[in-house]
Amino acid sequence: MSSEPVPAIRRATIDDAEPLSAFARRLFIETFAAQNNPDDLALFLNSAFTPALQRAELEDAHRQYWLLEMDGVLAGYVLLNDRATEEGVEGTHPVELQRFYIDFPWHGRGLAPVQMAHAVAQARALGGDVLWLGVWEQNPRAIRFYEKQGFSVCGSHTFMVGNDPQRDLIMRTPL
Repeated sequence: MSSEPVPAIRRATIDDAEPLSAFARRLFIETFAAQNNPDDLALFLNSAFTPALQRAELEDAHRQYWLLEMDGVLAGYVLLNDRATEEGVEGTHPVELQRFYIDFPWHGRGLAPVQMAHAVAQARALGGDVLWLGVWEQNPRAIRFYEKQGFSVCGSHTFMVGNDPQRDLIMRTPL
């Protein structure tokens, strides 16, 4: 009789830069490639996901990567940024949920709420009083998930994927 793996969440270290970059790049491609121009997607990927960029983010005192692992295998990740601000997000110390991904084989298995609970706890530990994020308006599954987690739309902004300006909804939840 085999047992289901237990999720473990740990803070990423500099040693995680390269595997995290490859994982994040792959998840972004799997999530958004079908809806984006390949040239724009390539430009975005090269501006957001490289080992050097993830290393710089890991070294940034205002960012925290948290890795969700199942039996030591990366299954999801979160990037929190406690210095990002956004028009329409009110609070004395807003914390951005800059990235939130679960690998596709783990979708529908209850890991996203576990990962979100951890992100909320870490945002509170940073002194945050509101957690906010940007989500592509053409990603209804993510929007529904965030709504179930207590987020509500408070605005929008432009998110560039290469040369393609896209509209992200800004969502927030009090902490």
